[in-house]
Amino acid sequence: MFSHFTLRSAGIVLRRTLGAVALTSMVALAAPSVSAQGLFSPVIRVNDQAITQYELDQRARFLAVTGTPGDPLKQAREDLIEDRLKLKLITEVGLVPTDEEVQEGLEGLAQRTNLSLDEFYNTMGQAGVDPQTLRDFTRVGIGWREYIGARFLARARPTDEEIDQAIGTAGRGGVQVLLSEIIVPLNEETAPQIEGFVEQVRALKTFDDFSAAASQVSAADSRANGGRLPWMELTRLPPQLREIVLNLKTGEISDAITLQGAVALFQMRGIREVEGSEQRFAAIEYATYLIPGGRTSEGLAAAQNVIDAVDSCDDFYGIAQDQSPDVLTIESLPPSEIPNDIALELSKLDPGETSTAVTRNNGQTLALVMLCGRTSEIAEDADRNSIASALTQQRLETFSNSLLSQLRAEARIIE
Repeated sequence: MFSHFTLRSAGIVLRRTLGAVALTSMVALAAPSVSAQGLFSPVIRVNDQAITQYELDQRARFLAVTGTPGDPLKQAREDLIEDRLKLKLITEVGLVPTDEEVQEGLEGLAQRTNLSLDEFYNTMGQAGVDPQTLRDFTRVGIGWREYIGARFLARARPTDEEIDQAIGTAGRGGVQVLLSEIIVPLNEETAPQIEGFVEQVRALKTFDDFSAAASQVSAADSRANGGRLPWMELTRLPPQLREIVLNLKTGEISDAITLQGAVALFQMRGIREVEGSEQRFAAIEYATYLIPGGRTSEGLAAAQNVIDAVDSCDDFYGIAQDQSPDVLTIESLPPSEIPNDIALELSKLDPGETSTAVTRNNGQTLALVMLCGRTSEIAEDADRNSIASALTQQRLETFSNSLLSQLRAEARIIE
C-alpha cells in the first residue's frame, strides 16, 4: 500500500484503498455459482442453530474488505460459531440490542473508517456485503459487550492494592504496553499534507498495514522494524502520553500527537500486568547535540560519526569543544518538563543509547539525543483512574475469552 508513498500523495493513495480492497475481495472470494437452495443450506450446526453457506461467504467478504489478517473463510467460520454461542446466551438473558442500538453501533463503525453510514454501506456493497450481515455482526458485538460487563465488571475492577502494584507504589508489579509508532516531520513543506495523511493512517485496519506505513514514512529509528517498539514499562513513557496510550484498545490508532517539529501516531498492540518492581522517575538526564542538515543523508552521516565516537554523555564534551556553546546541552529535568519529542525518544533508550529522530529549526537541524541516566522515585500522583480502566478492560477480555472457550467445549458443533 505504501510502496511509493510520500506525504504529498497520501490523500490519493489511502482514499482509494478501501474501495480497492473491496473490489479485490469480490474477486478473491468469488465462487462457482450454486443454486439458491445450496447457498442457503446449513453448512455448520451449533447446538440447534444453523450457519448457512451464504452467511459464511458474507462474513468472509466482510473480513476481507476490513483487512482482517488471516484466511477470511477460516476466520469467518470461527467467528460465526462464536456468534451463535454469544447470541444464544444474550437472548436467554434478554440483552439482545434494539434496532436503534444497532443503528448507533453501525454509525460508530462507519465513523471509524472516516465514512458516513451511507458511504460505508455503499463501499461494503461494492464487495458484495449485505447490510443485514453488518447488522448481525453489530448486534452480537453490542450484546456480548453488555453481557460481559454485566456479569464480570465487579470482578474485573482492580482493588486499590492492585492499582498500587500497577503504578509501582507497592514496590512490585506494573503495567507494560506494546506499541507501534509513526513519527512524521512537520515543517513548511509537509504541513499542508499532514491532516490528510493522519486521517488516512487512522483508517488503517491491521497491524501489518500500520507497520507498512511506518516503514515507508516514519522518521523514527523504529521504522526499520515497521514502527514496532518492544514491550515498554508504562512509566517510561512521557507523562503527557500515558493517558492517551492507556485509552487505546488493542489495534486502535491514536489521534495525532503534535511534537516539536513532528507529528506522532501510535497503535496499541498489547497491554499486560507484570511482576516485579516498576520504577518511576524524578528526573531524567540527557544530552542534545545539534547537527546542521537535519535528517538529510549528510546530517545523518554526521550524526553516525558522532555516535561512533561517544559511549557516554561525558564524551560529548570532547566532541563539542571549540564549537558554539549552543551546540551541546546536557541537563537533568523532571519528565513533565522535557519536550515531548525528546521525552518520547528517551523512553525507548537505555543509558548510553542515542536517537536521531528529533529535529529543530523547522527540520534544518538534527538533534542527536543520548540518555545519560534516570533518577528513580516512587510515584504518588499516577493517574489511578486510567490505570484502573486499562486493567479492567484487560480482565474483561480475559473473562470473555475464557467464557467462550467454555461455551465451545460444551457445544455440539457439526459440519
